[in-house]
Amino acid sequence: MLTTNIIILILGFIGLVISADKFVYGAAGLARNLGISPLIIGLTIVAMGSSAPEMMVAVSAYLNGSPNTAIGNAIGSNITNITLVLGITALIKPLLVGSTTIRREIPMVLITTLLAGVVLWDLKLEMYEGVILLLLFFITILTLTILALKRPSNDPLTQEHDDEVPEGVPTRKAVAWLIFGMIALPVSSHFLVGSAVVIAQHFGMSDLVIGLTIIAIGTSLPELAASISGVLKGEDDLAIGNIIGSNIFNILAVLSLPGILAPGMIDPAIISRDFYYMLGATVVMLVMAMGFRGRPGRISRVEGGILLAGFVAYQFIVFSSI
Repeated sequence: MLTTNIIILILGFIGLVISADKFVYGAAGLARNLGISPLIIGLTIVAMGSSAPEMMVAVSAYLNGSPNTAIGNAIGSNITNITLVLGITALIKPLLVGSTTIRREIPMVLITTLLAGVVLWDLKLEMYEGVILLLLFFITILTLTILALKRPSNDPLTQEHDDEVPEGVPTRKAVAWLIFGMIALPVSSHFLVGSAVVIAQHFGMSDLVIGLTIIAIGTSLPELAASISGVLKGEDDLAIGNIIGSNIFNILAVLSLPGILAPGMIDPAIISRDFYYMLGATVVMLVMAMGFRGRPGRISRVEGGILLAGFVAYQFIVFSSI
């Protein structure tokens, strides 16, 4: 029984990553064929696509009666994105943050992180709070898009988006992949969450812990793949932009879903332990990436190692609490 569920969990992760990638590929290819600029596609479809696994997991967790898994996935994914994904990416190649857009978005991560603390502080997630977060999600997308359109033409992120958005994809093929992704995403997340709950119960783990660790790592795989791919191509801003965008969307979009679908009490550990770790990781990333005295931000290999050590430490803290 346990072995079967572990296999289902692994297959669920694989299906989630593939379906999210094909969903973004199809949607971006179709949007480009409809004449939408690569910049807008990159800031909306591609950015939201990176959080699609977390969003699908949140819905599946609700259907499985495990809202704390959804909340843990949102917070755990943010911690994983900064410590594991950014840490590994910087170890492969130091990251130079040159885009003015990225330097504007980094403080927004801190703001949305603090907002999560305000929403969860009373250990309850209400429906109206979920609705507010979702509205802020759409407002944020609109704001980032407007600011990006006003950015200097020589901003490195503009060319990087143009290079990354698929071009020349036949419309029929794009629609086929889009439909595939829309079907496979919820199916994969359903089996992933169902098997994760069974495994968690077998080892005496809470729904929150499974969301913070195993599921959070699995749903961060698209960000890891995108960031490593970006940095190997010399697209440093796109690599860190994937992480920043995903973290903003995880708070505003993913965290809103359990509030709307399953409002109620939350696990106290979310505030007493996990929120502070997410906030600390976000502040560390901000300090590393922003740069000071007119110098561009740069995340070195040493700093990448520090972030990765933070990931290991967090896993130890969470699992030692079981």
